[in-house]
Amino acid sequence: MYTYLNLSWLKRFEDTQSIDRKKQKRGLNSINLVAPDASVRASFIPLGATITNFWVKDDKGNFRDIILGFDNHTLYQTQADGHPYFGPVVGRYANRIRNGTFTVPISKDASGPNKFFVPRNENNFDSLHGGTNGYDHRVWATTKVSSDSVTFTLLDLNGTEGFPGTVIVAVSSSIHAVASAKTPIMLSGHHYWNLEAYQESQDLVGHIVEFQASKFVATDGHLIPTGQLLEVQNTPMDFRQAKSIGSSIPATAAEQFCGTGCVGFDNCWVLDEVGGRKPAITAWSVNSGIKLDVFTDQPALQIYTCNGIVNETLPIPRKQSQGGPPNIYTDHSCMVIEAESIIDAINNPEFGVDQIYHPERPYTWEASYVFTTV
Repeated sequence: MYTYLNLSWLKRFEDTQSIDRKKQKRGLNSINLVAPDASVRASFIPLGATITNFWVKDDKGNFRDIILGFDNHTLYQTQADGHPYFGPVVGRYANRIRNGTFTVPISKDASGPNKFFVPRNENNFDSLHGGTNGYDHRVWATTKVSSDSVTFTLLDLNGTEGFPGTVIVAVSSSIHAVASAKTPIMLSGHHYWNLEAYQESQDLVGHIVEFQASKFVATDGHLIPTGQLLEVQNTPMDFRQAKSIGSSIPATAAEQFCGTGCVGFDNCWVLDEVGGRKPAITAWSVNSGIKLDVFTDQPALQIYTCNGIVNETLPIPRKQSQGGPPNIYTDHSCMVIEAESIIDAINNPEFGVDQIYHPERPYTWEASYVFTTV
């Protein structure tokens, strides 16, 4: 049985109780969706255009909520409350920007003229996911809700977080953006998956992953691209044949692919082919039988295996649908799959990727998430 995560065919149903207006103003009011055949249920909040729950059937026909998040929606609001980019659209520029600087037109490590500065919100070293007030922190307008769709839109004004040009973004089953002036745009959905909903295990050993990418982006100890593309052959980075992503994590320790002192994956792979009828990535759980195929028009995949998600002073409570507190989300127990362009290409012209958009060149992002059972 095929189930598609595509908002254009999801039917909205609302809680019959009165809407909490304070929650609505803060973007914390839930918009609940259900597929016409009732095989999928999903919930979103306008804050960050964030997905908070996603229920799909396992191989026994039982529903599981396979998206990580917070039952207490106020925890989506601040870094201090444990904000780990759970489920939003990230932008205006996803991933990292070296030194929080770039030029238009682009130049190597922002060495050219017409330089722009954005907040260095990650260890005061680089800009991550659009800066201090990225798209994940903004309350998006719910501009269209009908029997079969919901659309979030965002007005990102010129100069916000240091980016040039005003950008209007619309998110439904795809992402479209239009800029008033030349500006870098790279968006993606930052969704944390555990295809078992933490029922059989607390790790990714039972998660099998396959995607066709012969090269990945080389990064330094801060996960900033160096400008090189390295071969995956004979490294733990090779997922061209299906293998357990959890069992592959220990092999990353020697090369520290996910940064200095890090074990796991937090890397960008360049896909061998873009588009077409084959999925960009396939992942499934041998325990739940839930299988995910992602089809996209984007040239790269960023995969993060929840390395360092544990904060001893501020542990993140699991949702009730995933075991609930006192259980917490632990390292290497989940994975983020971001379909996107090649990271920090605005500082690496050698990648040959044009990430500058303007009125005559709108931005588009397409991805379909197809669920089956194995």
